[in-house]
Amino acid sequence: MASISFYGWEAHYDEDRHLQADQAPKSGRLYTMYHGTSVQIARLIITTGFRQSADGMLGPGVYVSRDQKKAERYPLRAQPTDRVVLKLSVDCGKVKRIDKDNHPLQKTWHNQGYDTAWVPPNCGMKAVPSGLEEDCVYDPKRIEVVDVALAPNTTILNEFKQLIAQNKKRSSNSVQADSRACSYCTAMLGVWTEYLRSPDQTRVQS
Repeated sequence: MASISFYGWEAHYDEDRHLQADQAPKSGRLYTMYHGTSVQIARLIITTGFRQSADGMLGPGVYVSRDQKKAERYPLRAQPTDRVVLKLSVDCGKVKRIDKDNHPLQKTWHNQGYDTAWVPPNCGMKAVPSGLEEDCVYDPKRIEVVDVALAPNTTILNEFKQLIAQNKKRSSNSVQADSRACSYCTAMLGVWTEYLRSPDQTRVQS
């Protein structure tokens, strides 16, 4: 982990944030993840936040992945012109590995004190025939949309990027920041905000 000190504060850059999809996420870390959805739902997520799904392979939560290819498959029955992949910053909290069908905590992991359930790639679960990594984050407030990884056209891409920038600006204006902070620290330190909940699609596993 790299660090740099300025004005009495110490900033850290965590290489673990960029673990490959087949590496187990560590509890209490921030990770870059992805979520695939429709254009309409992506717009709602960016402006008002994620909402916990009612159910799914891992129970209620928000389904995301560190593998962008996994996110690009959603929505499963949508045309490419209606698919968007959002890039996220996720505070995964305490993580539980779910790596087999009918795991005793497959849908009850949160009741046991876990914040995120992780399905590793190629673990053999029948509910994930693609073999791609997947995560379920119980609390939507642990997720921040930071960018757009895939959009059907430049018009939608630019619109969504502008919406994300507006959210970040509102968040920044609510916090007193040191304008003298170096470019390294500015790049590595993000401002977290709590988003309101809005509808998202219940995901079908693949």
